[in-house]
Amino acid sequence: MLVNFSNVQNIFIVCGHTDMRCGIDGLAGIITGKYNLDLFNDALFLFCGRKKDRFKALYWDKDGFILLYKRIEKG
Repeated sequence: MLVNFSNVQNIFIVCGHTDMRCGIDGLAGIITGKYNLDLFNDALFLFCGRKKDRFKALYWDKDGFILLYKRIEKG
């Protein structure tokens, strides 16, 4: 399934370092507990790990969460 993120209403960049071992539940807990944001309001949440080459994104696509992980390679 392909998701077009260019039409997402809100994009949030979560400040600070996030433990990249967190899964959907852990990242959702950060969003709701620390920032008091609605997970289901057409928003993409971006997280950065301690290493600057690793990112995660969390998105609700109407019937479940999508968790993306990106590790940027050198070169």
